Amino acid sequence: MNLFLILLSAIFVHNFVLSQFLGICPFLGVSKKVETASGMGIAVVFVITLASAATWLVHKFILVPLHIEYLYNIAFILIIASLVQLVEMFIKKSSPSLYQALGVYLPLITTNCAVLGVAVNNMNDGYGFIASVVNGIGAAIGFAIAIILFAGIRERVAKCNIPKSLEGFPIALITAGLMAIAFLGFSGML
Repeated sequence: MNLFLILLSAIFVHNFVLSQFLGICPFLGVSKKVETASGMGIAVVFVITLASAATWLVHKFILVPLHIEYLYNIAFILIIASLVQLVEMFIKKSSPSLYQALGVYLPLITTNCAVLGVAVNNMNDGYGFIASVVNGIGAAIGFAIAIILFAGIRERVAKCNIPKSLEGFPIALITAGLMAIAFLGFSGML
C-alpha cells in the first residue's frame, strides 16, 4: 500500500480518537486548554512513532521466531512503558523547562490505549517496518490534530451561554460527537 495513503488514512479516515474511540481519556481530560493539548499531542507523536518501530521489531525478531506471538499485549505494554520512561528521563535531563511544562501528562501516555492500539493494528494489518512507522506517525498526528481542535472548541464553548444541564462534560461529549461526525466525512476520500 502506498505510504502516503497510509499516512492520510491514519490521520483523517481512521483517526484513533474520532473513529476508533481509542485514547478518549486523555482526549477528554487534557483538552480544556490548547496549550496542554498541544503538549500532550507532541509527546504522543513522539511516543507512538517510537512505539510503532519498537513493537514491530520485537514482534518480528523476538515473538514470532520464539513462537510466543500470544504474548504481544504484555510485550507491547512493557515496550510502551519503557519508552515513556526513557523519554521522560531524556526530557528531564535535556530540557527541564519542557519537562515542567508537560508535568503529569508525559507519564499518562503509558496508559493511553491509542499507543497500544496503533501497535496492535500495525501487527494485525501485517505492515512492514516502514509502513508501521508511517501508520504510527499518521495516527499520532491524527490524535494531536483531534485533541488540539477539540481544546480550541472547548475554550470557545466555555465562553458561551450554555444551558445549565449541558455545562461541562455533557457539552464536551456533544462536541466530540460532532467532531467524529465531521471526520466521518473523510471516509469517502480514501
